[in-house]
Amino acid sequence: MKKHIPNTITSMNLFSGCIAIVMAFQGAFMWVVIGVIIAAVFDFFDGMAARLLNAPSKIGKELDSLADVVSFGVAPAMAVFIMLRDYTQYTEFFHPIELYIPYFAFIIPRFSALRLAKFNIDERQTSSFLGLPTPANALFWISYVYGIQYIAISNNVLLFLTVSFIVVLSLLMVSEIPMFSFKLSNLKIKGNEKPFILIICAITFVSLWGIMGLSLTILVYIGLSLLPIGSNPESFK
Repeated sequence: MKKHIPNTITSMNLFSGCIAIVMAFQGAFMWVVIGVIIAAVFDFFDGMAARLLNAPSKIGKELDSLADVVSFGVAPAMAVFIMLRDYTQYTEFFHPIELYIPYFAFIIPRFSALRLAKFNIDERQTSSFLGLPTPANALFWISYVYGIQYIAISNNVLLFLTVSFIVVLSLLMVSEIPMFSFKLSNLKIKGNEKPFILIICAITFVSLWGIMGLSLTILVYIGLSLLPIGSNPESFK
């Protein structure tokens, strides 16, 4: 019986991602945020459950990646698609192609799937990351869309910013750039400087800007990963 518990938790990750997709279609971006965050919680606890119950399985590993593609690839992409389709104003220059621009959003799940596939076969990432983790990318997009939904229609610069982020973050997911883990092995500051700085930034940004602060936190995470200061191994995909 216990061997089914981790997979059941993983399936709840998938279920939460499906709900987030439905909410994206309805333009309920706050519920997209909630759905993806709940999926991330399930994604964290399925691995923990498998370790605690000593019930790892090959099917669990594959199911985990399939669930992550939906929750951290398709769900945020649908939010971006709806935002570009229904909440973005296009200048006359873009009128001939404005029907096609929202489909740029589906670059996100494509690279998310590639990222997860690479992670599954890359033995170098057993204790650290190479490239931007898919949950981090998803958290950026759901908070970004929620934050700009009401101003995108009156600010044409955001269109260029959104498309640029799609390209850059997607490439970062499959890059060879080392990214530090957020999971702490101990509470000492030495060796955990980056996670502690990120926690402080996250609390500050969310306090100042609410949900939009999550997207700024992810940008800081990327920046910190490039700095040559102590980091901590282990974590999520």
